[in-house]
Amino acid sequence: MADIEQRVREIIADQLGEPIENITPDKDFVQDLGADSLDVVELVMALEEEFGIEIPEEDAEKIKTVGDA
Repeated sequence: MADIEQRVREIIADQLGEPIENITPDKDFVQDLGADSLDVVELVMALEEEFGIEIPEEDAEKIKTVGDA
């Protein structure tokens, strides 16, 4: 599980151009990490690609924080 969490943090850091140290579960993508709606969509797509999954749109809309991802 820790490996998955670490990979998610790495993807978020890469997508948002943030140092990985700033990527903690309580961080809000928009308020804390400066993401806009397009950044969040691209982040969801990157997670889907990395893990070979499809996140339904209604679930993707609920992803607001690093911990949600």
